[in-house]
Amino acid sequence: MIKKILIANRGEIAVRIARACAEMGLRSVAIFSEADRFSLHVKKADEAYCIGSEDLAGYLNPHRIVNLAIETGCDAIHPGYGFLSENPELARICTLRGVRFIGPDARVIRLMGDKTEARRAMMQAGVPVTPGSAGNVENLDEALKEAERIGYPIMLKATSGGGGRGIRRCNDKKELKANYERVISEATKAFGSADVFIEKCIVNPRHIEVQILADRHGNVAHLFERDCSIQRRNQKLIEIAPSPQLTPEQRACIGELAVRAARAVNYENAGTVEFLLTAQGEFYFMEMNTRIQVEHTITEEITGIDIVKEQICIAEGQPLSFTQEEVQPRGYAIQFRINVEDPKNDFLPSFGRLTRYYAPGGPGVRTDTAIYTGYEIPPHYDSMVAKVIVWGRTWAETVARGQRALNDMMIGGVRTTIPFYQEILDHPDFQAGRFDTGFLAAHPELTHYSLKRSPEETTLAIAAAIAAHVGF
Repeated sequence: MIKKILIANRGEIAVRIARACAEMGLRSVAIFSEADRFSLHVKKADEAYCIGSEDLAGYLNPHRIVNLAIETGCDAIHPGYGFLSENPELARICTLRGVRFIGPDARVIRLMGDKTEARRAMMQAGVPVTPGSAGNVENLDEALKEAERIGYPIMLKATSGGGGRGIRRCNDKKELKANYERVISEATKAFGSADVFIEKCIVNPRHIEVQILADRHGNVAHLFERDCSIQRRNQKLIEIAPSPQLTPEQRACIGELAVRAARAVNYENAGTVEFLLTAQGEFYFMEMNTRIQVEHTITEEITGIDIVKEQICIAEGQPLSFTQEEVQPRGYAIQFRINVEDPKNDFLPSFGRLTRYYAPGGPGVRTDTAIYTGYEIPPHYDSMVAKVIVWGRTWAETVARGQRALNDMMIGGVRTTIPFYQEILDHPDFQAGRFDTGFLAAHPELTHYSLKRSPEETTLAIAAAIAAHVGF
């Protein structure tokens, strides 16, 4: 049995994993860079160790992380999401050193991380994939020929890409020529690989993904779908479970496809199968993420299943704690990624010291974060600092609860995406459950909101006015 887990991550997901460990009676070990010394995840774990002064190097060094796990008596490593979570080398080293990796094995991570290989595996399993190149395109000339065969618009994608990086839409030959070297450069820097391939661009689809869990005893189950269509430049912002846009027949179909995809590669542990849903009602496999997702929270809210705990139990060799028939979605849940960005200034990052932080509460409201009043948000990592999750019995109740929760939340000292999300929730199309991946691009007016002054800003403005008057 697992007794002690090293959390190979930072921030809110590290806090989330530490909390699961505490409930299961397991000890947790956090790692942190100097920039993260005062992050909440350092305080929530039972033990914490500095992995160096460099902002990223420690989090990206699999040998050092496994060595630290062994030195501190850990028998398992949970990678969270991002960083090394989909790096097959970490899983491979864990196996060699006798440390359990809480995730799929290195072979599956490598297979599904290579998008062209993943496409082949899905086609063999009878899972529909987006029309595209048979494999990687070797040069610009081949890319141009494939694009002509497939038909514009096309998506030029990095084979090892993810998180919205290494991907460009090309509407014609001119744009493909302009973007080809850019995508290769971005892919090489971000993923260490220059391989790219081409897919047909499905214009303004719905982005639907399915959470699956699988154990080593052959049990595979899906926990229904999440709608991730509210996104900007391929970056998810708001996620919903289940999708208010699917019929019961579509829900059954996509769940079966996700289970089929997992079985095809002998998957084990938690994973997410992502699909595009066309306006004509066709599902196309996009990719499989071999880790826990940022948005796993909303699946937990509608099913009552703790996905992190299930991950740990699966890594111990236990069977799933439920059957497919026992999983039934209840109500709706929405997750808002609270980013320190200024939507009124082209989403420019807004890192700095938090002068005030207040998390929303009340029925059906959950906040996952690693920040607090006085915390200095480091500029070296992702701009997401919190996740606000709301649950309601109906779609209308869930939207209203989201409006109330975001209005309750207070983050001072930096700009955030909160007012932008409030505008989205007020939009009649969103309230009616009508949206696709082109929603934000079609509504640029959503960033034209008026900012409310925080109490600190109001006090400073009054003080400045008094000082100016006295001075005059």
